[in-house]
Amino acid sequence: MEEMNQKQSPKRPAQKRARQNSNAQGGQSRRAHGENKTPKAQSSKKTAGGEQPKAAKAPRAPRAARGEAPRRQPRQNNNQPRLTAPAQAPRLPRRRQSAPIYDEPAIPMHICPLGGLGEVGKNITLYECQGDMILVDCGLVFPDEEMFGVDLVIPDFTYVLENKDRIKGLFITHGHEDHIGSLPYLLKKFNVPIYTAKLTIGLIKNKLEEHGLASSAEFHEIRPRQKIRLGCFTVEPIHVNHSIPDALAFAIECPAGIVLHTGDFKIDYTPLSGDAVTDLSTIAEYGRRGVLALLADSTNAERPGFTATEQTVAEGVRRLFHKAGNRRIIVATFASNIYRIQQIIELAMESGRKVAVNGRSMVSNTEMARELGYIRVPDNVLIDIEEVNKYPPEKVVLITTGSQGEPLSALSRMAQASHRTVKVGPSDFIIISARPIPGNEKTVTKVVNGLLTLGAEVIYENMYDTHVSGHACQEEQKLILTLAHPQYFLPVHGEFKQLKRHAETAEHLGYIPKNNIYIAENGQNIRISQDGLTVEGTVPSGAVMVDGYGVGDVGNVVLRDRHHLSEDGIIIVTVAVDGRTGQVVSGPELVSRGFVYVRESEELMDGARTQVEMALDRSLADNLHDWASVKARVREALSSYIYRRTKRSPMILPILMEV
Repeated sequence: MEEMNQKQSPKRPAQKRARQNSNAQGGQSRRAHGENKTPKAQSSKKTAGGEQPKAAKAPRAPRAARGEAPRRQPRQNNNQPRLTAPAQAPRLPRRRQSAPIYDEPAIPMHICPLGGLGEVGKNITLYECQGDMILVDCGLVFPDEEMFGVDLVIPDFTYVLENKDRIKGLFITHGHEDHIGSLPYLLKKFNVPIYTAKLTIGLIKNKLEEHGLASSAEFHEIRPRQKIRLGCFTVEPIHVNHSIPDALAFAIECPAGIVLHTGDFKIDYTPLSGDAVTDLSTIAEYGRRGVLALLADSTNAERPGFTATEQTVAEGVRRLFHKAGNRRIIVATFASNIYRIQQIIELAMESGRKVAVNGRSMVSNTEMARELGYIRVPDNVLIDIEEVNKYPPEKVVLITTGSQGEPLSALSRMAQASHRTVKVGPSDFIIISARPIPGNEKTVTKVVNGLLTLGAEVIYENMYDTHVSGHACQEEQKLILTLAHPQYFLPVHGEFKQLKRHAETAEHLGYIPKNNIYIAENGQNIRISQDGLTVEGTVPSGAVMVDGYGVGDVGNVVLRDRHHLSEDGIIIVTVAVDGRTGQVVSGPELVSRGFVYVRESEELMDGARTQVEMALDRSLADNLHDWASVKARVREALSSYIYRRTKRSPMILPILMEV
């Protein structure tokens, strides 16, 4: 054992070797006094015969028995000599290798949908990262049947205006109303730079001219694969198919990661001439790089399979043109559906017909699209609406607005026989080349019934292949989810049932954990990063109603009053009262509107007048001169009487005139 220790021990300095060669008696004396010094091995220098002399050693007790700490284990590599290291500064303690290493938190971004969730339309989304903000889309939604007198519904821009100094720009996916319709109302308060494609700029300018804003707006034309740097954001437009040219998705890259915002899209493998297939390779490229979140169109999430190609409409409408024979053809479609307008013009030219366009938005959009080269038509084919009656029916095609039954549209006026130029009759063949937007079914049916009553033949909804959707169905949605392979998925653009179905489609694919699929709500402030997704409260959002020139002055109270008036009408009570004595000077006079016809309900109105007189007498007897309290008594007495007699509750408006 001692011999092995000698072989493993490295060479010592001379002083230490001298101490090791001390006599055994000195060593025994030290051990007797309890010292812990261990005899050192003799010098490793060899003699001439190759023998290494060994000093006689007394047996030693183990170190533990002597109360010493265990000896540090020697190096295992005996072949390398031990080198003396130079003096160094003291080192800090080394971290254990097994200790966990905590990374810095991932950089977050915030996504605030201000519209477009739980509804069809009013799309607008705000993105924020490291203090910089951008907006995507700025649309509107048309009022439903409960919004009496309301013209448009736009998003609440409160949060946008509060942060306008941080917003670097507004990106528009395409030119439909649900994505650009509320721009005039935003630009009146905040002239934000607009980044979008050429055709979309033209459509926006037409809209802004009506509000006197076209010259002051700041436009930046962008193209697919052209990257735009704004603050910490880098945005790349991606070409997608839709029912309008120049539709874009956006890849939004920032320090937090990459977000894909699809906008409205579908995948058309046989698009119309001049268009290209949705740029799947770019989406897949971002998927390989790693997509933090995907926000995708959910409009057709309930429909299985694939959306039909636009070529289907071309063949379907061609067959209908042959079916029309010698009758005049009237086609109603969206004014922004440039593809459809071009199809109809080409079919009219094939059949030797002239083309007229009708409706303010249809005329302006067609002229703009011709100037930009999106509609190609010879000058001798287009005629003015005033010249329609100069040609025989078999030589005319009329393209008009009103496919959604809008009350003031050209087609609605034709159905009511109130159009100034076009009189519909048995010699007309009418094609409604659009499906009703949810909520517009009744108005479309009303228009169709009016046209049929006038003797025209009407092709509408699914009778023939006159319309295909511009939105992706389930199989196309699966393809985008697979190519993008996002860490998080947020379905957008649709009612809750559509968002829910889109989320289920993503979950069934198995690529995205269920906890990483989130159905958001308008106004939520969503914090998202590589570490997770959380909702950090809400921001101002909601619906702002536009009635004529008034923006936001029609709220829930006004709508409730309008709803009340529409159901039960109003009774106005007018009384002149002496200001000093409280005596009735004249009246009460009762005026009814929307409640009963007074001449046929004189007994009821006489009883109502008596109830008002009794309420005024009680107020006078109680010496009540608070006119608000007097009005309340009159209202309560009259309301109770009318409900007992008619089971109706009209609005009652007392007016006391002090004389």
